[in-house]
Amino acid sequence: MAPAVMLGIIFFVALLIGGNYTALKFALDHSTPLVLVALRTLVGGIFLMAFALAIGERLPTRRDDYLTIFIVSLCITTVSSMTLVIGVNKVPAGVAAIMASTMPLFTAVIAYFVLKERLSSLATGGLVMGFAGAALVASPALGGETSFAGIGILLIATLAWAVGTVMMKVRDVSRVSPVMFVAVQLLMSAAVCIPVALVIEGLDDIDWGIGLAAPLLYAAVPAMAITFALMATIIRHAPAAQAALPAYVIPVFGVLLAWLIRDERLEAVELFGGALVVAGVFVLSWANNRARSAAARPSA
Repeated sequence: MAPAVMLGIIFFVALLIGGNYTALKFALDHSTPLVLVALRTLVGGIFLMAFALAIGERLPTRRDDYLTIFIVSLCITTVSSMTLVIGVNKVPAGVAAIMASTMPLFTAVIAYFVLKERLSSLATGGLVMGFAGAALVASPALGGETSFAGIGILLIATLAWAVGTVMMKVRDVSRVSPVMFVAVQLLMSAAVCIPVALVIEGLDDIDWGIGLAAPLLYAAVPAMAITFALMATIIRHAPAAQAALPAYVIPVFGVLLAWLIRDERLEAVELFGGALVVAGVFVLSWANNRARSAAARPSA
């Protein structure tokens, strides 16, 4: 894949994900959180499965593949999606976008313990910088300016996403195409989320109409189905540092779109914290890529 095409896909993915938080805020004006998650995974899963079958993709045939997909779906598109929507309901969309961008930092920590991937001093510095930025973003919650519970729930969402990402490295996912993997993943999540949402929230408080349908379609198809499939493709075709690039850009688009569309304004400390998060993720990714290049270089 040409570098220019890859870079274009990366920025496109970051734009789609950045707009997701604003779309969810609009959808939550007409829906309860768990029902929104259930609808989002169902619509996204149906769309992506129809697309996968239309282009000739085949369903997995091995039981082990379904187990792997279920584990990833439980982490990323079930637990993470549920806690993400609940958290977005309690904080500004821009803050949610910044907190979500800490996922690579949590992934590095989990990989250190699970995969025994060692961190260089530079990578450790990136971790410290990123988490310090996240702490600054969360600091207004201590003064009651934003929801402390919302920040905590978003951290759980990010942690679950990171666990799912590491599990994709622990288990073999090469036998299933990225598009089919994500299609089955979303439908598995829908099968879990729908009964949970019906039992806990029901449908009485749902305002069925264009106010829900429009942001739901965006959150389900461009921001979930298409984005997850593109991300899976990027990971299989790009170096690690390049595959992590969306994490640097997502907060920029998330904050910008929240300001343009919902007129949300963040405090200076939150903006500075967001910049530290982006810088920390960049330093971590650059350090890891440099370490891999050094390890692959033949010794004299």
